[in-house]
Amino acid sequence: MPRHFPLCDIRRRLVKHRLVICLLGLSVCPLAIAQDASQLAAIASPWSGSGGELGFASANGNSTSETFNGKLRLRYNEGDWIHSMDLFGLRSSAEYTRTLDDGSSQRFRQTTAYRYSAAAASGLQLGEHRQLTANARYERDDFATYDRQGSFSLGYGTRLIDADKLLLDAQLGPGVRRTHEAETDQTRTGLIGRSQLDLRYRITDNTALSNNLLVEAGSYNTFAQNDLGLSVSMNDRLALKAGWQARHNSDVADGKRKTDTLTTVNLVYTYK
Repeated sequence: MPRHFPLCDIRRRLVKHRLVICLLGLSVCPLAIAQDASQLAAIASPWSGSGGELGFASANGNSTSETFNGKLRLRYNEGDWIHSMDLFGLRSSAEYTRTLDDGSSQRFRQTTAYRYSAAAASGLQLGEHRQLTANARYERDDFATYDRQGSFSLGYGTRLIDADKLLLDAQLGPGVRRTHEAETDQTRTGLIGRSQLDLRYRITDNTALSNNLLVEAGSYNTFAQNDLGLSVSMNDRLALKAGWQARHNSDVADGKRKTDTLTTVNLVYTYK
């Protein structure tokens, strides 16, 4: 004889089957989410290589001074195009005591360094490590002969050395530069030749040496800036970096030095 089940038993069986299906679904979901996360992690971010640096020094006591410097580096890759922007700022101030005519003394604060710069570039990839580039740069320095400088150039870039631990990239091309001389209030515009060398050397797994040399040669002034850095990574994103910068202008006003140097120890953050 056929077996008949009460209505309540049928409902219990349906509830059990639904519960089993739900548990199987929950067990599969984490695997699917983990697989999607691993696929997203494998895709390189178009902002890879962006980051910044920050350094601050303060002295108090018999003498009081404060120094701040910061850098912001933005990189964006889009197909065959590579876009970049670099921002830099430096400010230093000190307090000193001046004796007034009545014999009393008073403390004053004076700015001893104030400089900022911005540079932007776009490069069209022609092949592996070959590109056409467009570069623009502007800087303001209140304590230099040329307190304002701006330049634009076109060029060709290639990789000269491509080894496991050593990379050397070069750019070369013509451009135009506009400068303002602070003492004479004179503005000049002229053609320049622009060249840049970018060297990166991996010393160990967490230690790297970098050196960037920029030269803008014109008829009335040759500007050169060299940035040397040694960085030690603490993890994938943070590093400590010791830097030395030298800036040279061949044509300066009387009483001004042709070369300025800056030594920094900064905390570096890199977006990967």
